[in-house]
Amino acid sequence: LSICSRTVEPLEYYRRFLKENCRPDGRELGEFRTTTVNIGKCLCSITTADGSALVKLGNTTVICGVKAELAAPAVDSANKGYIVPNVELPSLCAERFRSGPPGEEAQAASQFIADVIENSQMIVKEDLCITNGKLAWVLYCDIICLDYDGNLLDASVFALLAALKNVQLPSVTINEETGLSEVNLKKKNPLIIRKYPVATSFAVFDDTLLIVDPTAEEEDLATGTVTIVTDEEGRLCSVHKPGGSPLTGAKLQDCVTRAITRHKEVKKLIDKVIKSITPK
Repeated sequence: LSICSRTVEPLEYYRRFLKENCRPDGRELGEFRTTTVNIGKCLCSITTADGSALVKLGNTTVICGVKAELAAPAVDSANKGYIVPNVELPSLCAERFRSGPPGEEAQAASQFIADVIENSQMIVKEDLCITNGKLAWVLYCDIICLDYDGNLLDASVFALLAALKNVQLPSVTINEETGLSEVNLKKKNPLIIRKYPVATSFAVFDDTLLIVDPTAEEEDLATGTVTIVTDEEGRLCSVHKPGGSPLTGAKLQDCVTRAITRHKEVKKLIDKVIKSITPK
């Protein structure tokens, strides 16, 4: 298979591989790229964050930093804190992105992450309240893509979960005499994470063929994409399908089944890394 055909007729080039149940990068249709995660202070670039993680999914590289700040709760949610996710796709991560205000893809990814947090209940906002109506935590979750080669959503959800697992919040009390908050940096507690959502993305080729963990090239050639988010109980938290080819119920069920299997792999990986950095 010549390079010429890949450049001139990329879709036909791909179809020849797909007929043989493989892809140009050597993977099978249901095979994920090598996945790695680094958690915490090993990321010297964001030591100011209260929690951080770097995830690599093949060439796609995403970093997440979580910054915790104190604020007054909203009037209509006096017993809740805030979680503010933001996905950035800087021009350095791929030629397709431009400098300036967040583009459509970055905004859609930020909204997707916000929906995953809400639907999965990975963090319950009531857990972030310190004093009803007076003081609560705000978690700013900045997810920055350093290298884009497809499947941004899987990498982003994984990086977010890993970074949140790394967060330690200092003990905070309100002095009854002064009414001011007092922060004890020597006494820290891990963030309460109630669910572990994991995203699994698929590209749809020719309206029928499903491949997992698509590269940027595969996403561009696909007739659609779908992302399934499940938790550790196999519960479906979210289905994200931005247009494209419709999927039959059987195909969707197949995606969910594969997503549940993928969840176990990701959870195993994150537990292993956390165990390796936990002081003995």
